[in-house]
Amino acid sequence: MAEKIRVTVWNEFRHEKTKENVKALYPNGLHAVVGEFLSATGDMEVTLAALDDEAQGLPDEVLENTDVLVWWGHMAHKEVSDELVAKIQKRVYLGKMGFVGLHSAHHSKPFRAIVGTNGNLQWGRNQREVVWNLMPSHPIAAGIPDHFIIEEEEMYSEPFYIPQPDALVFGSWFEDGNILRSGCCFIRGAGKVFWFQPGHETCKSFFNPYVRRIITNAVYWAVPSVDGQSVTDKCPHITEPIIGEFNK
Repeated sequence: MAEKIRVTVWNEFRHEKTKENVKALYPNGLHAVVGEFLSATGDMEVTLAALDDEAQGLPDEVLENTDVLVWWGHMAHKEVSDELVAKIQKRVYLGKMGFVGLHSAHHSKPFRAIVGTNGNLQWGRNQREVVWNLMPSHPIAAGIPDHFIIEEEEMYSEPFYIPQPDALVFGSWFEDGNILRSGCCFIRGAGKVFWFQPGHETCKSFFNPYVRRIITNAVYWAVPSVDGQSVTDKCPHITEPIIGEFNK
């Protein structure tokens, strides 16, 4: 791995171009705001990528030089190419890259391919959210109090169709009474995955200091911790790669 953590923050970057209220909050894109506070650590070399960029923002030279991929998507999940998804999935499974999915990335092609379920959940109006710290000893919870409040965020709710998380770091309660497993860790192959709920495009969640700290902690946690060269996607008894077969 490079001396600095190489982080690529990917965003569709569509809402910010088509909705004035979103553009007012994030004039340079959601990914620019996330990239800015990650860069401020001094430990991260951040690349911004968007769906409408060349090669959907992730040509091989960018993807292969990414230690952690942070992903935000919403309105254009279906436009992400299956070929790109397979490449992302493979890098995570081989332990060459971590993956941090934000908000509606629960329905993104990469997240669903990596964790293996459809990621469906319930949702509702923007409202007050209380985020509870369920695992204070977890590295992603470092510096986070026992709970904090987001004054306005899109309600996501159980049932949430994901595999049982390997670690459930945060849970949320919404003012309508709904609850959600809102900060979930998964180990897939040799790779680390974290999904975090806050981040609707019309809300200010990415300016919340605790949300920022959690996303930053997640990037540190998701950095590959194994030698990716020592992990293979092949079985000695068959000739075809194992990874990606269930995507066909």
